[in-house]
Amino acid sequence: MVGELRRTAVLVPLMDGRLLTAVHGGIRWIHTFTHEAALARFARLKGAAPGEEWEYAALLGARLLDVVVPSVDGPAGVAVNAADKDGSMLFPPVRGIVPDAAAVDAGTDGEGGAERDGGAR
Repeated sequence: MVGELRRTAVLVPLMDGRLLTAVHGGIRWIHTFTHEAALARFARLKGAAPGEEWEYAALLGARLLDVVVPSVDGPAGVAVNAADKDGSMLFPPVRGIVPDAAAVDAGTDGEGGAERDGGAR
């Protein structure tokens, strides 16, 4: 599934010019959607009026995982299709998904997540 995300362009909603995120369990989750209908369902759950437009960017999953996630202050992961009961997925900030320098399980040698998130697990 990670490979599929890396090869796929996803829609990332923007609020005030910034990527829409939410913090849960000490991780900042970047909301992403595989198509406009999934984004619209999420927008309705968040109180958007029917037909209300939401600004979004289309980004390749690899760019999110390799560039955006490491640039976030603190641990960050990617949430895909969060409003869909049967189609949502989470890609947490762990080795094999994000670069080791952004992974919370990368060790305590100053190069990985233990320093990045204060050692919290």
